[in-house]
Amino acid sequence: MKLRFLGKNSTPGDSPTLYASDQDSYVVQGWKIYAQDLLMRLDVPEGQTAIEVPTELFEHLTKDGLTSGEIKRFEAPILLVTEQGTCVVQGPMMRDDEALSQMRLPDYEDCIEVPKSSITALLEENSGPDHPRTA
Repeated sequence: MKLRFLGKNSTPGDSPTLYASDQDSYVVQGWKIYAQDLLMRLDVPEGQTAIEVPTELFEHLTKDGLTSGEIKRFEAPILLVTEQGTCVVQGPMMRDDEALSQMRLPDYEDCIEVPKSSITALLEENSGPDHPRTA
């Protein structure tokens, strides 16, 4: 799998990153979740993982030709939004060696792969009320 870097939201020591793949998917790199109270609220199936990223990370979707990177609906693959303004995103753990070799992945981070359609659907207004789950 080949990755194309879209953007990063960095502070020293932190590096949530967004990539587009050649497999019609996005690879999202973010912080592993260690907080027990947050972990207890998640139901992550085997073979998948959940990571935490700033919601602003998705603004980099504009570099993939999308008109906006503003999340309008908070639903799968986004599980919830935290009080700190980050979101918990779930998806299959990235284990593609070629893709991983293109990334810098510290021990405290992990990455997931999600279909582009799952992410782009979150950019569209929902016809009903938006009730994001918060942590």
